[in-house]
Amino acid sequence: MRQTADSFGDYLKLYGDSWRDLDRYSEELLDYEDRTLYSTWNISLTLIQAQDATAAELLRLMAYFDNQDLWYELFQAGAEDQPLWWSEMMGNKVRFNRAMSKLHDYSLVEPGVGRYSLHTCVHDWTMEYLNRNFDEGLWQLAVHCVAQSVKWETEREYWVENRRLLPHAQRLKASRERRQSGWEEVKARDIIMIAELFRQLDMSAEAEEMYIRALQGYEKVMGLEHTLTLNTVNNLGTLYRKQGKMVEAEQMYIRALQGYEKVWGPEHTSTLRTVNSLGNLYRKQGKMVEAEQVYIRALQGYEKVWGLEHTSTLRTVHNLGTLYSEQGKMVEAEQMYIRALQGEKKALGPEHTSTLNTVHNLGTLYSNQGKMVEAEQMYIQALQGKEKALGLEHTSTLDTVNNLGNLYRKQGKMVEAEQMYIRALQGYQKAWGPEHTSALDTVNNMGNLYKIQGKMVEAEQMYVRALRGYEEARGPAHPNTRLIAANLRVLRIAMNLDHGRIN
Repeated sequence: MRQTADSFGDYLKLYGDSWRDLDRYSEELLDYEDRTLYSTWNISLTLIQAQDATAAELLRLMAYFDNQDLWYELFQAGAEDQPLWWSEMMGNKVRFNRAMSKLHDYSLVEPGVGRYSLHTCVHDWTMEYLNRNFDEGLWQLAVHCVAQSVKWETEREYWVENRRLLPHAQRLKASRERRQSGWEEVKARDIIMIAELFRQLDMSAEAEEMYIRALQGYEKVMGLEHTLTLNTVNNLGTLYRKQGKMVEAEQMYIRALQGYEKVWGPEHTSTLRTVNSLGNLYRKQGKMVEAEQVYIRALQGYEKVWGLEHTSTLRTVHNLGTLYSEQGKMVEAEQMYIRALQGEKKALGPEHTSTLNTVHNLGTLYSNQGKMVEAEQMYIQALQGKEKALGLEHTSTLDTVNNLGNLYRKQGKMVEAEQMYIRALQGYQKAWGPEHTSALDTVNNMGNLYKIQGKMVEAEQMYVRALRGYEEARGPAHPNTRLIAANLRVLRIAMNLDHGRIN
């Protein structure tokens, strides 16, 4: 590229064209004496096919996965109800290892500790030559393997496996888009799990696309009131809530709730899950009375069905703690958080993200009570755990970064507070965009910080930006909008008194 005027995009196109040229003129390269990579791989493939045809087919399948991290359990997760050769190979790890060993004999795969990998050029060859005619069946098999490997958030250390799966899901999506064909033939349950993976890892646009695909499939095949359809509606509502799309979220939740009540009744766990989700939505909207009512309904239902220590029960206990904290009911909030934390440590372990979220919220509660030492301990514990479990840029990690900034501001640690706010804001803007309410909350916090520091112009800029964003996102009547407007009015009064400004 340094020797030409081509852009990186031009280079990638030329790179793809070169594979097609090799395919077209490959007959000229089959003499092994030429020592070309292409001819060597073709000869190796011919020998592998003669010795172990299923190993050659496995190599073709690997074209649809990422090349850096492949392991037996990833493939084995999709072994049921698949082609006979695949079920036979994946039913026995010894058989799988023998196939991979054969590929390694010809330097097509490299073994590592608990994983295999392909060189980038070999991987390109598997797609551009071995799969020059896109194999729909193999691609769907790869989707199934990845989808069935996705872990739910209730499972221990789910984040470890799911972060490992992400490159494979992205490869599947890219290869499908490259062929300009849809996902219509993919099982909806597999699409749901891919959507769940994207949602957990903060890839909201990709998750929404997958959920909508799955919903359309379920509506067409199962009908509007089938439980699989309603489950997808509920999940889409949760995604919209986290995106700040409150109207769309409420529509999804109400539709799911009415459907569950009709199909399963008011006390079924699926019904109660949506009731709990509605509580989260109402709390975010500032509808505290409605939120408490639905939380209590969900809690009483879960305690009756699952018992006091089930994770679904504990999740609602945690949510009630958050509601009470926001209402200023500090004693009740602490009781709920302590109950949730003890149960989560026992059921899920101290490093599970649900446990860490409760630790984070206890930090917020202690901060509001003026217990600064205890609050800092909670926040640092939550931050370290989230960075390890979810990564530095996950929005849940950023929530703790933002709140640690609030704590440092209260403690008078202005430099540390600004560092936290800047990190949180940059992360939120990258993950959600500059107009998301999480980003706007941090902008407002920065306004508070600059006001305390006497940086009135910078504070005004932050407040104006936050106010405009909140008016657009939530409307002028939302409590946060009114609070930011009040902050701005107080600041401008102070600016007029201090500097004689007229605004």
